[in-house]
Amino acid sequence: MNDQHDQGALGDAEYAEFMELAAEEGFDIEDVEGAIEAAASGPLPVLAVVGRPNVGKSTLVNRIIGRREAVVEDKPGVTRDRVTYEAEWAGRRFKVVDTGGWEQDVLGIDASVAAQAEYAIEAADAVVFVVDAKVGATDTDEAVVRLLRKANKPVVLCANKVDGQSGESDAASLWSLGLGMPHPVSSLHGRGTGDMLDAVLEALPEAPAQTFGGAAPGGPRRIALIGRPNVGKSSLLNKVAKEDRVVVNELAGTTRDPVDELIQLGGITWKFVDTAGIRKKVHLQQGADYYASLRTAAAVEKAEVAVILIDTTETISVQDQRIITMAVEAGRAIVIAYNKWDELDEERRYYLEREIETEMQQVAWAPRVNVSALTGRHMEKLVPAIETALAGWETRVPTGRLNAFLGEVVAAHPHPIRGGKQPRILFGTQAGSKPPRFVLFASGFLEHGYRRFIERRLREEFGFEGTPIHISVRVREKRGAQHKKK
Repeated sequence: MNDQHDQGALGDAEYAEFMELAAEEGFDIEDVEGAIEAAASGPLPVLAVVGRPNVGKSTLVNRIIGRREAVVEDKPGVTRDRVTYEAEWAGRRFKVVDTGGWEQDVLGIDASVAAQAEYAIEAADAVVFVVDAKVGATDTDEAVVRLLRKANKPVVLCANKVDGQSGESDAASLWSLGLGMPHPVSSLHGRGTGDMLDAVLEALPEAPAQTFGGAAPGGPRRIALIGRPNVGKSSLLNKVAKEDRVVVNELAGTTRDPVDELIQLGGITWKFVDTAGIRKKVHLQQGADYYASLRTAAAVEKAEVAVILIDTTETISVQDQRIITMAVEAGRAIVIAYNKWDELDEERRYYLEREIETEMQQVAWAPRVNVSALTGRHMEKLVPAIETALAGWETRVPTGRLNAFLGEVVAAHPHPIRGGKQPRILFGTQAGSKPPRFVLFASGFLEHGYRRFIERRLREEFGFEGTPIHISVRVREKRGAQHKKK
């Protein structure tokens, strides 16, 4: 274990004691170090896959992540609930943002491809640009190249649909794009994808190139305002800024570009990102939803805190749930802002509270503020809620205290017996924060329900208000298997 990450979970003496305990319990020391390092790695670097429609982006994403998850269809207007996936190659993990599978709108292919590419590139540390080698470089491809040059991100050029030697010359012609060596690939059959992914690992940083908030340590904390279109994000930003900095319109999707604003609030300077809506040019509803997902994913990847706005005048929707899940999976501190509270009558307020109990269980730990972006009601409660969430997000528990707590929990509530065996948590450590990440070392597989129980008890004991908690479990190998490995 080294000090290259910022967690510093174990000091030298504590580390030696911890490793002695691990050895006594029969764990391989390298395995323990690897588990802690993997958990402590923090935010994963982000790879965006961009290119015009029908060049095979979603097929390539499925090949990269090793499973058929991104939707692959020829039909225009295909949308996906999720546009970010986790992948691993040669022992390194990274996130993949898929921009494939959505056909152009009626206003022209260039505008829609450019919009997709901009949103994805914004969140990315590196880019795979996919071109159909059989067709060659088109005007739209050239337009995307201009975007990529402007963004100044590392680019790996993927010459797709090269199914044999005959396609190699087609791939070679793409040198003309000026993006370096084209990697001949067949995403359908897997040909050449290994070499391309090797190039991707060279382009990706070991950790994200940007610091949180895109600022040096000590700079303004970065807040992403997220929520479905027309929920009041721009109005909220204008209210906290005390001026009209963002266009507000009843037509959902009037914000074209993310607007970063340095705003004084509660005596502190914050960097707010308004992520409202999508481009005015997009008229197809499926495309609008898809752009909103990309926009939200891009903002969340760059933020420390996600303030999720919920429109209280409408039923909590599946789209609200997806946005919450996106922020939780990204590991950001979270505040839930229930907007338009001043418009509620007693009946709606009653039913809303029932909805919150049933539909918002996954973020019951997040600070809640009831606000009105229009009138400014309870805006003064926003900063304390954000500060609470950040404090939980950055909390660290000393290893000795954690293990004393785990010992008490396991003694009082042992894991259920399954198949004649009763797995036990032997010891654990907090490998990192932002968000808190724990590694538990166990004698056997811990069921999902028991992990959730441990998470609940961690929250009861140590707080962690406003932050997701990541728990990974490393199971002790049978001693015979260890000897075989050696």
